[in-house]
Amino acid sequence: KLEAVKTVSDVFLPVSGEILEFNESLDDHPELINESPYDKGWIIKIRIKDSSQLNKLLDAKSYAEISG
Repeated sequence: KLEAVKTVSDVFLPVSGEILEFNESLDDHPELINESPYDKGWIIKIRIKDSSQLNKLLDAKSYAEISG
């Protein structure tokens, strides 16, 4: 779960796997998720159980087209 001052949200993963690490710096600096999502704002690191699930994910360009 992600917690902020005003809200708590579940995090849904598009692939199954084992969580290896959680970015503890987000506890004190949650703004990093928005300010640096590809560098300091990562949320978790996982070991993917079934790499074929990656074939169903959108690339950044496709995601931008539908989200924005």
